[in-house]
Amino acid sequence: MPPRPVVQSGQTLRVWQRKALMEYLRGKREDFLTVATPGAGKTTFALRIALELFGDGTIDNLTVVTPTEHLKKQWADAAARVGIDLDPGFRNADVHAASDFHGTVVTYAQVGVAPAVHKRRTLTRKTLVVLDEIHHAGDSKSWGDGVKAAFEPAVRRLMLTGTPFRSDDNPIPFVQYERGADGMARSRSDTTYGYAEALADGVVRPVIFLAYSGETRWRTSAGDELAARLGEPMTQDLISQAWRTALDPTGDWMQQVLRAADARLQVLRSGGMPDAGGLVIASDQTAARAYAKVLSDITGEKAVVVLSDDQGSSGRIATFSASNDRWMVAVRMVSEGVDIPRLAVGVYATSASTPLFFAQAIGRFVRARGTNETATVFVPSVPHLLELAAELEAQRNHVLGAPKTKEGFEDDLLERAQREEKAGDELLKGFEALSATAELDQVIFDGATFGLPAQTGTPEEEEYLGLPGLLTADQVSALLSKRQAEQVAAEKRRAPAAAATLAPEQPKTAGERRIVLRRQLNTLVAAHHHRTNLPHGKIHAELRRLCGGPPSAQATIEQLEERIATIQTM
Repeated sequence: MPPRPVVQSGQTLRVWQRKALMEYLRGKREDFLTVATPGAGKTTFALRIALELFGDGTIDNLTVVTPTEHLKKQWADAAARVGIDLDPGFRNADVHAASDFHGTVVTYAQVGVAPAVHKRRTLTRKTLVVLDEIHHAGDSKSWGDGVKAAFEPAVRRLMLTGTPFRSDDNPIPFVQYERGADGMARSRSDTTYGYAEALADGVVRPVIFLAYSGETRWRTSAGDELAARLGEPMTQDLISQAWRTALDPTGDWMQQVLRAADARLQVLRSGGMPDAGGLVIASDQTAARAYAKVLSDITGEKAVVVLSDDQGSSGRIATFSASNDRWMVAVRMVSEGVDIPRLAVGVYATSASTPLFFAQAIGRFVRARGTNETATVFVPSVPHLLELAAELEAQRNHVLGAPKTKEGFEDDLLERAQREEKAGDELLKGFEALSATAELDQVIFDGATFGLPAQTGTPEEEEYLGLPGLLTADQVSALLSKRQAEQVAAEKRRAPAAAATLAPEQPKTAGERRIVLRRQLNTLVAAHHHRTNLPHGKIHAELRRLCGGPPSAQATIEQLEERIATIQTM
């Protein structure tokens, strides 16, 4: 057995980590759930707890359970830096771990296959089990049952997650649930450190969402040709088909958005983040390779393609993380917990849209490094995605028994395709994307929407693509407000000239009416901001509280009209 690890001088903790550590040591609970936003430092926190428990003799063994093979080495490297030797190469067939390690790192899949092996190891030594991204223990019955059987005998269990909610009703092992007044059972955390708190502390980056709409055309399995504008109110089926059309690698929409995303990446790299990297999140292998080809044509550089969590992909992720390469394309995403701090631009090019998936994906871009770095994520202008973007700071729990709604298209098929990393024939059968063009629809930041629609390649779009990369959250809000005011003023200057030659043109479609109303609401919110100095996000939140309904990006015409009437009385 190697020497017992101890806390070394110079191992400093962030404020939230110190508070959570005191809460943990004071409570001495067998089970402790830590919910902290991606990039907050959950690994550092867990390893400090392990050092404290090694030091006072509570434990003499540490087992870390991760979702992926790649994370095993990442955990072992982090532990080694604080004096804890963990074996990431342990296999179930080994039965016993080598005696010159303080513990092991395994995956949930390993535990699910042979829980008895891990139970035997847990029984023979006083063990702390760290369950990283614990929500994965609910991914399948075998994983959940295996984790429970293997680690019930542990003297302590520490659960970590940045996304404590799931899209199903599978209970998460060792997590406590409390029933609310509505009869629903919700997960209860022992300590929580959300994105809003981390942003205020400078621990994570501000995330700016650029939402792109555009005209789409496709042919159905019945041979009918349909057209729709992405982002306009329509049925879920039409949203799904328009969304799928926009993501077609051969269409103009993806090529225009990828070109805009690379332009944004170049601004960041030339403006204080010289190694900034970009990540495209694709739905399947075919699309991923096609997007990589488009990026290669745009940039003249080959994009790194990651298709699975196998050993080769782990190496590609590590190489990309340490390199100066511009773009990576991944199926699903680079798994949560994977640390690539230089990722600063993302393209959400998948139709998976559960809150869990979205939060995990955006978590790849929030990790702060230098002072005032920002991140930018390009998303399709789809109502559900815009709502998730607007509510990035919202805290969520895992709710058992809540009614489930499907978002995106054919979620079950997509989840299978993402797990198997190939597109199911069901997704492609009888559907043909014909054309799609992109248009910058709106900018979302801190729960507020900014900007007026702008065609790709225009100076209006470039105004937003050229935002400085080194800004505080307050500076982002101020600059977006200023850009919006300039757009509105320029449009007003153009209006008299147009009126002199043309009769006033009234909005014809529901989509056009929504654009006009959203523009009017944003102008009124900006004016209220200047009068009160309240942040735009808080003004929008107060209007939602008073009037009800979703964020303005998804609000109906009637809801926008009600908010306009309300803010005029404030």
